[in-house]
Amino acid sequence: MAGWLFVITLVIALAAIYRPFGDYMYRVVSSTRDSRLERGVYRLVGVDSKTEQTWGVYARSVLAFSAVSILFLYVFLRVQNRLWLSLGFPAVPTHIAWNTAVSFVTNTNWQAYSGESTMGHLVQMAGLAVQNFASAAVGIAVAIALVRGFAARKSGTLGNFWVDLTRITLRVLLPACVLITLVFMVAGMVQNLSGGTDVSTLTGAAQHITGGPVASQEAIKEFGTNGGGFYNVNSAHPFENPTAWTNWLQVFLLLAIPFSLPRVFGRIVGQNRQGYAIVAVMAVLAITSIALTVGFEVHGGGTVPQAIGAAMEGKEVRFGIPNSATFSSATTLTSTGAVDSFHDSYTPFAGMMQLSNMMLGEVAPGGTGSGLYGLLILAVITVFVAGLMVGRTPEYLGKKIGAREMKLASLYFLATPTIVLIGTAAAFASGNNSTALNVGPHALSEVLYAFTSAGNNNGSAFAGITVNTPWWDTALGVAMLIGRFLPMVLVLALAGSLARQKPTPESEGTLPTHQPLFVGMVVGVTVVLVALTFLPALALGPIAEGLS
Repeated sequence: MAGWLFVITLVIALAAIYRPFGDYMYRVVSSTRDSRLERGVYRLVGVDSKTEQTWGVYARSVLAFSAVSILFLYVFLRVQNRLWLSLGFPAVPTHIAWNTAVSFVTNTNWQAYSGESTMGHLVQMAGLAVQNFASAAVGIAVAIALVRGFAARKSGTLGNFWVDLTRITLRVLLPACVLITLVFMVAGMVQNLSGGTDVSTLTGAAQHITGGPVASQEAIKEFGTNGGGFYNVNSAHPFENPTAWTNWLQVFLLLAIPFSLPRVFGRIVGQNRQGYAIVAVMAVLAITSIALTVGFEVHGGGTVPQAIGAAMEGKEVRFGIPNSATFSSATTLTSTGAVDSFHDSYTPFAGMMQLSNMMLGEVAPGGTGSGLYGLLILAVITVFVAGLMVGRTPEYLGKKIGAREMKLASLYFLATPTIVLIGTAAAFASGNNSTALNVGPHALSEVLYAFTSAGNNNGSAFAGITVNTPWWDTALGVAMLIGRFLPMVLVLALAGSLARQKPTPESEGTLPTHQPLFVGMVVGVTVVLVALTFLPALALGPIAEGLS
């Protein structure tokens, strides 16, 4: 019953903010007025806020900003030992600095290190937390650019990346995270610049407990669907997640922006019902995933779990199975990657659900921005398939889906599976799968999970695998880079193609894309495409383990 209440209250809260929060974000990205602070930022960057960008210029701006961010963070990590508040930690090793810089700039937040024993406070605040804001804003900006492509009337422009980045950061992410930080501090999260405290444990041993600016980083970690814990055990640590209600609040925060962005989509294209259709697809996939994951864990397979009635190994006893499984589903359905339980300890079929959530492309509801533009790509594929079935030229929101649009949509969908499957094969072919602590199907699941998480920019892990080696840090870093920016370029290219089109009036042959039939079709296309792509790999990993 507690588990059901956890989920039901989440649904109610997300439904309550869908319209007001979505409308607020719409006003932010559609406003023609700049604040004084924003005008100062534009002068500093050398940008004319009234200038519209084509898709190519928009894409180059995204890539240039991200490249500079990676370089800055890499250098920051490498010179940490010379900085204020380094806590005496040495410079971050080259391969971990590369992996971490790429990870946080791509909104992946994969961690091949223990935060409390590797990073000083200044790096955590001015390096990692700053990129949490920036990477989330970049994702939202790209999603808004795609939506503008659908709404444009033969203009060929998508807005201005620098304006979108600035407004989303200053008007949406920053104010919200200030308030969230205050709430978290009241709840008991740590927020200080302490080097730590030496304490005696219950067994009489000595332990050093690190303090730091935890609450502020936790706020943007969840609200920006970043993930990445201040402490090694992430949201299972009482300094990061003190109570059951903060556990609920963290899940709510990481779902808030992705579930509200379809409202922005509906407002920009001038049809709110289109937004309702997209959020309905997200909700169907998300609720199904949560129900299956909780069910697999509550009725855990294996002699010991069946004897005690549940699979509690690896779970935080403060939260229990339903809350932990819901947290796990929410973070793998988005690009958050935060954990409050040990994913490697989940039952095989629950682990399969975590993998499947990411293999869907994290579209239910997905990361900040990436979930919306991923689902809109799937909607484009759906109307194309429907057009083939009835013999008509496919259209979506008045834009014809021709050969160019389908090529871009297909390349988008194929990009991530290619990264995941080639990376997994390379790990086994090179012998680097030996870092997995298990053998057989579970070892395959651990390696497959690592590349699925990196390629989809999630950041969570089956932590039974050691990945802080030069090969793993380099390979996963490359997977994160390609998995983030290749799809973004394809999305912006599609947006540019749509923006150049003249809208086509609806006719008797136009497929209604706001009705339950279309919602079901998008769900079906999403599941079938993922099943066709990944089922063989899942059959050799979690399914084989579960059936054994």
